Amino acid sequence: MPEPQVLPVAATGIVLEREGRRLLDVPEIEFGGTGFTVVLGPNGAGKSLLLRVLAGLVAPDKGRVTWAGRPPDRERAPRLGVVFQRPILLRRSARANIAYALKVTGMPASRRQAKADAVLAGARLDGLARSPARLLSGGEQQRLALARALALEPEVLFLDEPTSSLDPASTKAIEDMLKTAALAGTRIVLVTHDTAQARRLAEEVVFIHQGRVLERSEAAPFFEKSAAPQARAYLEGAILA
Repeated sequence: MPEPQVLPVAATGIVLEREGRRLLDVPEIEFGGTGFTVVLGPNGAGKSLLLRVLAGLVAPDKGRVTWAGRPPDRERAPRLGVVFQRPILLRRSARANIAYALKVTGMPASRRQAKADAVLAGARLDGLARSPARLLSGGEQQRLALARALALEPEVLFLDEPTSSLDPASTKAIEDMLKTAALAGTRIVLVTHDTAQARRLAEEVVFIHQGRVLERSEAAPFFEKSAAPQARAYLEGAILA
């Protein structure tokens, strides 16, 4: 039986308001195929909120989100991975965190431990398999959260500033995992405020300001000369109102 599909993940006519303030106003956006997209913009621009709407975690006031042409549903949710800035981990060992995620997808018990061990090894966490997840360092916890998401072999992976509080070594470890996943065919969409990280990773850039997508282009022309004045100002270090 073929795996359920979520790509393309698309949104049309998205509007989200809170207390009279419009937080998102996105007429149309779609992520399909393969590749590595970085979503940039100042704090409060709506980057994280857009990811949550696309992942089906926040319902817009107006508009429609579809996964492979249909509304989001629980059956296909594991095919769309989400990793947050602060990892959400179970009060279990590192291995048990991954094994539980595999159990939820219906993987037989006979396969879960071997799969979990392989995933931990890929994240360089195999020596910590029995350690309580919540006693790991911040970088180790984030690698575990990412490994757990990748263990489900998602079609697309949304990441909300996963390295914002990590040291350079931990950041590099996360970036290496993301590069490997992208090369293996997982569609990556990464929200970050770190323009240096965006330059290292992006094949494509989406720039958001005041809840609107002002530019979407390949990475090289974006960083060389952005089309949107706000994006140029952002890259120059200006504070955008």
